[in-house]
Amino acid sequence: MDFNDCIQFATKHRVAYFATEEGGQPRVRPIGLWFADKDGFYFQAQTVKAFCKQLQNNKKVEVCFHAPAADGSPGTVLRVAGEVQFIDDAALKRKVLEDRPFLKHMGINAPDDPRLAIFRIHTGEAFFWTMEYSMRESEIERIKF
Repeated sequence: MDFNDCIQFATKHRVAYFATEEGGQPRVRPIGLWFADKDGFYFQAQTVKAFCKQLQNNKKVEVCFHAPAADGSPGTVLRVAGEVQFIDDAALKRKVLEDRPFLKHMGINAPDDPRLAIFRIHTGEAFFWTMEYSMRESEIERIKF
């Protein structure tokens, strides 16, 4: 497996369970992937939310993308651990406003709105987990990016 497999899996299973940290306490919530490419996994957030502040205070994160199996077993999980990089790019901000019309319902209408944040997990490692490796997680191939 390689990083392209990670991109394809995340693109197909777009909800990521996103782990951050606040005051020594882990915080997890589902976040929708905007897109993924060779440069990382891209997300958008609102700067006024605790989530964004947690990312600014500690850029190390882990996310989990999940594809459940039809038979009720856990299926396949893509775990991604890495570092967040905030991106201040007007063209990308215009694109996220086009791609995510729900932002306008939140009152975010322009790329220069200070509440709009774009970030990516740009460096780290990823691996695919299945029940086959439940007791042998250390044997799973890690994919550096």
